[in-house]
Formats: sequence, C-alpha cells, structure tokens
Amino acid sequence: MHADEELASTPVPRSLAERRAHARDRIETGFQMWLATGSDGRGAHLIPVAYTWDGSALYTATFAKSRTVANIKGRPQARVALGDTANVIMIDTSASLVDVPDIGTDIAEHYAKVSTDPRTYPEGTFVYLRLHPRRIQVWNGFHEFVGRTVMRDGQWLNNPVD
Repeated sequence: MHADEELASTPVPRSLAERRAHARDRIETGFQMWLATGSDGRGAHLIPVAYTWDGSALYTATFAKSRTVANIKGRPQARVALGDTANVIMIDTSASLVDVPDIGTDIAEHYAKVSTDPRTYPEGTFVYLRLHPRRIQVWNGFHEFVGRTVMRDGQWLNNPVD
C-alpha cells in the first residue's frame, strides 16, 4: 500500500482508553522488546532483549560490561519499543542497575522463564536493568499520531495531551 492509499483509507483512531488498555495488555503479556540507550560521545545503541513486568517497572538483564550498561551509567534513561512499526508502543523510561544478588526472587524467576537466567552465571557477568516508564505512546498508523501519549510523568492519562 502506498502512503496516499493509506491516507485515503484512514481508519478511525482508537480512543485514549482503548490505547491505554492496549498498552497495559501488551506490557503485561509480552516478553520481548527493543531497548535503546545513549550517552554523550557514544551515540545511540539498540539491542533486542527479553523482559518481565512487575506492575510498575520493566526488568531485563544484560552483560555487566556491555555498552548498554555503560550508557545507563552515563545517562540513566532508556527508550523501549514493543510491537512493530504498524502497531507500536514506545516507552521512555528512567533506568537503574540492579546487581543479580539484589534482584527480587519473583522477578528473577519470571525473567528466567523468558530468557537466560543471570543467577546461573558467575557473579558480575550479568546485571539487571530496572526501567520505570515515564512516558508511553501508542499508535498504529498516521491516523493515530494525534493522541498517542497514554502516560506522562509516570501517570496513566485520562485526557489527551497531544
């Protein structure tokens, strides 16, 4: 489909409540995401990772000496993408590092079901990342570009802001 055909057959955008519900469902039931980090002088860095959700934060793990971890240390924020370009959930987060021995058992157990279990490697090999959503945007085409923000400043919205 060409861009003009898409614009000519524009569907009706979902309501904020529908988009918010879609985001919550996708975050709660999914386990794969794209994680982007950056730091001064390093540029953007993007990796595919598994995740788990505890109701307020996303958790993933990566190598302790990775560029992702270095970026988080330099700039404790990240951007996460769930879905694909036709139906995306974009999440801007604050980010912190959690040493493997310090992670909660429930989070570690759930994460081990969707990815490699960092607890089975020598201490210092892996580190968990805790990602607290600050802004969430949801859209599935040009017709939903307006009204895409469903969370701002860590709070789910009841009224559109964009």
